[in-house]
Amino acid sequence: MQSIDRLRENITSVYMGNTAAVDRVIVCLLARGHLLIEDVPGVGKTVLANALAKSIECSFTRIQCTPDLLPSDILGVTIYEQHTGNFQFKPGPIFHNIILADEVNRTTPRTQSALLEAMSETSVSIDGQSHDLPQPFMVVATQNPYEFEGTYFLPENQLDRFLMRINLGYPSPDDESRIIHKQPARTTLRTLEPVMTLEEVSDLQKKVDDVRIDDALVDYIIALAAATRENDDLQVGISTRGGLALSEAARATAVLQDRDYCVPEDIVSNFLQVCSHRVISKTYMHAGDTATTRRIVQQVLETVPSPA
Repeated sequence: MQSIDRLRENITSVYMGNTAAVDRVIVCLLARGHLLIEDVPGVGKTVLANALAKSIECSFTRIQCTPDLLPSDILGVTIYEQHTGNFQFKPGPIFHNIILADEVNRTTPRTQSALLEAMSETSVSIDGQSHDLPQPFMVVATQNPYEFEGTYFLPENQLDRFLMRINLGYPSPDDESRIIHKQPARTTLRTLEPVMTLEEVSDLQKKVDDVRIDDALVDYIIALAAATRENDDLQVGISTRGGLALSEAARATAVLQDRDYCVPEDIVSNFLQVCSHRVISKTYMHAGDTATTRRIVQQVLETVPSPA
């Protein structure tokens, strides 16, 4: 599809690394999902998020998460205007199409939770009033590994609102050479022009809604979820929301590959990224145990037969 190809090429002109990660970002956008990018500092997490936002003709803001950040710094506040005698709501940075929450696990759980309603309902409630967020709406959050200094665990219900959690990894030697020579974050990123409008994004998201997913594939998703719930190494398996997220990611992958129907590979290719952060192992009582949960989820994927 030409519009998706343009978007991919625009992003990869700046982010010179894991091309599969670029497709994951686009899948999240098409599926109306939110993305969590977890990796060590300096591998391009922020560059990738910025490249996506600049490639779309939309409103964008970056929230630098710090320990002293307050919920009102994200959502906004209601203030009293003395000259009118009325209270007026001043919207915060959450009222944009694409939000980059940089180093989200460096802020406190109280502030992290300020994003919860926005990510789940695409609206926020302040002083008893509900305020709708602009559409389309997407949160791209980055975080450092939990063992790094100054990080807080993301609450499980917060993690569950992210469609995917991905890792970027280090670039190949060739890509790293290109990065060092071109320094795209200081050059190309600053001059990057949008190649897709909000209307085009909305049209693609509607195409995802129309993608056909066969009953056999729905049964496959349910079987995968059931296998995690019955796994002896997991305390918490995939919820119904997790199964729904997997189906949406599969539909978006089909659109990415210019199909109007899903195939088993659309589910298999997204299973780890969509589901590994939604389960909790018995040996480590928190969803931050990424290595263990990925290993268990991979084992589940290998044991549940895929429809031919």
